[in-house]
Amino acid sequence: MNAVEIEEAISRLAEQAFEAKSFPYAFLEAFGNKPTTIKRLQSGATNTSDIVDGVLQRNNIHLAVCALGEVTATLNALRHSPATHKAKVKFILATDGQSFEAEDLSSGETVACAYADFPNHFGFFLPLAGITTVKQIRENTFDIRATSRLNRLYVELLSHNPEWGTSERRHDMNHFMARLIFCFFAEDTDIFHGNTLFTATIEQMSAPDSSNTHEVISEIFRAMNTKIIDRQPAKIRSWADGFPYVNGGLFSGSTEVPRFTKIARSYLLHVGNLDWKQINPDIFGSMIQAVADDEERGALGMHYTSVPNILKVLNPLFLDDLREQLAQAENNPRKLLNLRKRIANIRVFDPACGSGNFLVIAYKQMREIEAQINERRGERGRSSDISLRSFRGIELRDFPAEIARLALIIAEYQCDVLYQGQKEALATFLPLDAENWIICGNALRLDWLSVCPPTGTGVKLIADDLFSTPLQQAEIDFENAGGETYICGNPPYKGNADQNKTQKADMKDCLSHVFPKWKSLDYICAWFYLAQRFSLQTNARYALVSTNSICQGQNIANFWFEMNKLGTVIKFAVLPFKWNNLAAHNAGVTVSIIGGGAREKPPFYLFQDNEKRTVQYINSYLVEGEDVWVNRTTASISCVDEMLKGNYYGLSEGLLLSKSDMEALSKSGVLNQNLRFFKESDEIIKGKTRYCLWFTDEKDLQKYSGNDVVRKRINSVRESRLSSPDPMAIKMAETPHQFREMRSCIRHTVAIPVVSSENREYLPVTLENQNVVFSNAAFALYDVALWNMAILCSKLHITWIRTVCGQLETRLRYSNLLGWNTFPVPKLTEKNKEDLTRCAENILLAREAHFPATIADLYDPETMPDNLRQAHERNDEVLERIYIGRRFKNDTERLEKLFELYTKMTSNANKKAASA
Repeated sequence: MNAVEIEEAISRLAEQAFEAKSFPYAFLEAFGNKPTTIKRLQSGATNTSDIVDGVLQRNNIHLAVCALGEVTATLNALRHSPATHKAKVKFILATDGQSFEAEDLSSGETVACAYADFPNHFGFFLPLAGITTVKQIRENTFDIRATSRLNRLYVELLSHNPEWGTSERRHDMNHFMARLIFCFFAEDTDIFHGNTLFTATIEQMSAPDSSNTHEVISEIFRAMNTKIIDRQPAKIRSWADGFPYVNGGLFSGSTEVPRFTKIARSYLLHVGNLDWKQINPDIFGSMIQAVADDEERGALGMHYTSVPNILKVLNPLFLDDLREQLAQAENNPRKLLNLRKRIANIRVFDPACGSGNFLVIAYKQMREIEAQINERRGERGRSSDISLRSFRGIELRDFPAEIARLALIIAEYQCDVLYQGQKEALATFLPLDAENWIICGNALRLDWLSVCPPTGTGVKLIADDLFSTPLQQAEIDFENAGGETYICGNPPYKGNADQNKTQKADMKDCLSHVFPKWKSLDYICAWFYLAQRFSLQTNARYALVSTNSICQGQNIANFWFEMNKLGTVIKFAVLPFKWNNLAAHNAGVTVSIIGGGAREKPPFYLFQDNEKRTVQYINSYLVEGEDVWVNRTTASISCVDEMLKGNYYGLSEGLLLSKSDMEALSKSGVLNQNLRFFKESDEIIKGKTRYCLWFTDEKDLQKYSGNDVVRKRINSVRESRLSSPDPMAIKMAETPHQFREMRSCIRHTVAIPVVSSENREYLPVTLENQNVVFSNAAFALYDVALWNMAILCSKLHITWIRTVCGQLETRLRYSNLLGWNTFPVPKLTEKNKEDLTRCAENILLAREAHFPATIADLYDPETMPDNLRQAHERNDEVLERIYIGRRFKNDTERLEKLFELYTKMTSNANKKAASA
């Protein structure tokens, strides 16, 4: 469950009549506990509470329902209960159906409220559902509650107005929701000249059976689209005449409203009764966007982008520079005035703006700096010089584009109230400006210069007004002579395999003339390319969030090599971190932030774990140092042994055996030497079992000329190969008793899967004897010294693989030519090799102590056995001391050393080749 779903469940529980016996179980169910878990608690099988009517869930919560007036005493009893301490619970909770008290035992934080109000504190309990972004949710509880209520209303309306959910009417439905959001906000912030005007009018003027609710709302909308002087001729109803003229296109066009049920009317009134002054437009937009999107509603509440994450983009892009200039200006009026003028001429452009999160945060941060300038100049309350029209966006879908505009309008009003006062803010808020500064369109097909030109007046794009009502407007006058432009955002990540036909066409149109291997690129590469091209034309700077894979593997050669030719300079990079959302147990996608431009000069900056490091250059791998292009090589640049791919087994199904097949063949007289284990990724990692027939030559096969089962299997392989259109397969029909390759060991094989999970701290390396054959889903080193395994098992090596080989979707993709052969290893002494051999043996012994645990079991980051972790730590220490005489501090330091060595070793090889 995610945060919004939990809030909905908790709210439903609070609305129901209080049932003392069922409350503890209903409460736990609201936080995602499965029915089987609840049943076990109810039966007493897992409930170890020592409190009367108490329910204890180990490692989670101890709660109890008590008699009236006994809540505080019961909470105290729960706090001092031996069972509470023994079960290591996180929370205690007591209620009598009227009062509600709870405590977080680790932090000491408490909740005390009326029972009906406990849903307001749902964020307090989210660790019960495995959600760790609790601080962010507590700070934005209102937005989640509002999203939850609006979602219930939206679903109820569509269920009774199905035509409004069709593609023809979906825009009307989304426009209706945008109007509602504005009304809820306006009535709680005095924009409507009276508290709860909108909600109260609907409650008073619409029938309780909801038969005319749609008519009442429609008339209110009509009033807000009619100027005061025109209302009498328009025959606006007297009860709607109190609403102001809003304009701005928000209420223009059709005022049709979907029909309401009694339930929908009730939901509407509930939404209206929330305190909309608390809305955070910087995150609310992305959450409400999910309400109106069928695909996203299933992940409702998971589209939250935290302000700290957005600031990781905006701060180094330009906000830090503004704050530094503010600090240097101190109280100098002239310097402060120059800074204010500079800020007024800054444009922020998000070409994949969604619901406007980045634009809203940028606007609010700039207003804060401007307010500090005004304060120092003795001009507190001065009107802002920062225009909303300087915050440009492109968004493919119409509803998020509308919400982005609405979020910016709300942000402007809130800032005006904060820095100028309520009276001044109200005086200038209405009517809304109809000019359009968020464009609904495909950013990869639009000319960005037409949306955000560098100077002058030229937004040469026929624009619609704020909410898509056509205007006779050929261009919009945006003065920005000598101004700065900053491109920012979080464009879609679609990998090359995940792109639909339209996105592939976008990529071809945008990239094919510059990037020879454009088909292999991530969708987001198009945004980086267009941002770089824009910066060449305008001297703009950009910073975009991207999956970490864009700076790994084939993307370096296929994308950044060509970008480098375009003069791309990476000004700063935020090194990989988890971009979390509000889903329970969600690890988040790993992202990097890359800030660049066309004319950037040192110093450059690397950010990692909230630390900033100044460097002289950042290469395409996001590592300090000049650009380096790691290329595949057929021979290792180091002293390590040869690694080969396993045996290709296409069109060889007859040679593959299940356990029962193997046992049957064994009984029929097939010798063990001809029945071998057959291992791919799942067999290596998860311990699954498969077998194969293995014949080293024709003579080996002749022993079974009388075995019908063997003969039938061999014949099936021959037939499948002969029926293939592939000449290579037909050639392989000459040896149907063998795989295409027949690679195996005499003593042992060190092997590693081609693809494995990115979540492990170490690569899943295995050591097997001569009875095991590996498929081409693994790489193998045959009969090599064990110190090779120590290198494969190291943090150094997995760090190199993550960076150089990259990932398939999110999983690690290993390569012998790109990962193993390019891995730089210093010259090893015999003592080094002995030490590393001992480390590999210790890792194997530690694994053996936990037999029959699989690699998947042993290398789960949460449950990795201590002795195995210690063996790996020792291995890392021995290897890393060979490189620099001590342990590396972090992966960044590891990569910097590895790239330094790679550059040195390959340049030496190039020099030798040149002199030969």
